[in-house]
Amino acid sequence: MNPRYSPQALEDFCKALLVASGVPESEALIVSSVLVDTSLEGIDTHGISRLPIYLSCLLNGRINPKPSIQKKFNDAVAVVDGDNGLGQLVAYRSMALAVDLAKVYGLGFVTVKNSNHFGAASTYCKMAAHEGMIGQAYTNSPCGIPPWGGKNPYFGTNPISYGFPNGDQPVVVDMSSSIIARGKIILAAKEGRSIPKGWAIDQYGNSTTDAEAALQGAVLPVGGPKGYALALAAEVMSGIISGSKYGTHVGWIYDDSLEPVNIGHSFFAIDISRLMPLRDYAQRMTDMIGEIKSVPRADEVDAIRIPGERRQSIAEERKKDGIPINEGLLQELNELAVKFDLLILE
Repeated sequence: MNPRYSPQALEDFCKALLVASGVPESEALIVSSVLVDTSLEGIDTHGISRLPIYLSCLLNGRINPKPSIQKKFNDAVAVVDGDNGLGQLVAYRSMALAVDLAKVYGLGFVTVKNSNHFGAASTYCKMAAHEGMIGQAYTNSPCGIPPWGGKNPYFGTNPISYGFPNGDQPVVVDMSSSIIARGKIILAAKEGRSIPKGWAIDQYGNSTTDAEAALQGAVLPVGGPKGYALALAAEVMSGIISGSKYGTHVGWIYDDSLEPVNIGHSFFAIDISRLMPLRDYAQRMTDMIGEIKSVPRADEVDAIRIPGERRQSIAEERKKDGIPINEGLLQELNELAVKFDLLILE
């Protein structure tokens, strides 16, 4: 059984590693809280498991530990240059900016260039939802999905996410354009596990269950041509209009290059109070969710869940019992702690 740690212990540990890698303490706090919150909700492929590669990139100069994030405004629209900073930091600041713009204009839209992998898109949509706003996020990523009918990757797994206010538990829609997030294949390869048939193809275009071969090939789009179309739309929304790299030009932090990857994002925040009173919105959401849950269940289905509900239940369990860290990742993190003369996780 994997050891478990409290969210606070992990946040302190991650922050210490980031600070030791040159990240200012206030910014390390933002990044570590995002990483831990992601793992808390059971999205282990996009949370703490990514910290070792981020630290490696900080230390070798591929990611800027102290970015000077630049902003240009045009009414409700802003353009952000992340100065090659950590993706979680750049994205957090950019969604906060979108929310601020929406408070003034009713809607805020922010594009971002010169950023890095930002983890789970849902994190930033929840930020808007907790402010009584609808949040929407796009990002591109290193190529991993072939265009429909192709056998070589062109688009990233390019997630699209929404966050809708709903009391303390926002309704969160977060889905990649691929049949599975590439992070799950990366994690499977790291742990020496096979992957289900139908997830990916190898470099020759053949179906594969070998995670390493899948990383050399491509992840398949969700829903066939529909997933391909979603990937293209997300590429335009995050890569093209931001001025960042796009398609096969986006870098990958897991290779040997030291060039910035220049990932692009975009963020929407929409102030619901400009559309209707928030109490009316809340009642309509409550009514809709109640109606959805009252739909007769299919055989062997224990409950109809709202998007984000399973994550919330995992978070409640992990707040009580701790966040599990697999032995391989734990060893990797503790080796880094020893390198920086920090206390290890025991």
